[in-house]
Amino acid sequence: MTTSSELLGRGWKYPFMLDERREVALSDGEDDIQEAISIILSTAFGERLMHPDFGCGIHDLVFAPNNTGTAGLARYYVEDALVRWEPRIDIEEVEVQADPAQPELLLISVSYRVRSTDSRYNLVYPFYLTRGNTA
Repeated sequence: MTTSSELLGRGWKYPFMLDERREVALSDGEDDIQEAISIILSTAFGERLMHPDFGCGIHDLVFAPNNTGTAGLARYYVEDALVRWEPRIDIEEVEVQADPAQPELLLISVSYRVRSTDSRYNLVYPFYLTRGNTA
């Protein structure tokens, strides 16, 4: 029988941490995919010195106005990055909405299907249009 790590892969846990044996903690299967999506979306172009084209263009939207044009660009950047960098999934939908309680916050909802298992998932990624805020 095939395990999820054999089918979907295994990688370092994100955020990075050590396990109870003081070794690098690992995640596998659907957890590894969800963590990979978070890494892709949270990495700005040029941030990885040896791989400057890795990441997502949403970071170019910092200080952009919170309007439909910015939401459309965020949607495009997220779809483009995930299609390029996460081959284990098919994107079903990306929705971008402003948080009514925090106008500087965009809530990016990604609905995706894991290709090899046909399992469907949804991830909400918070993106702040101002610097200094954290999720």
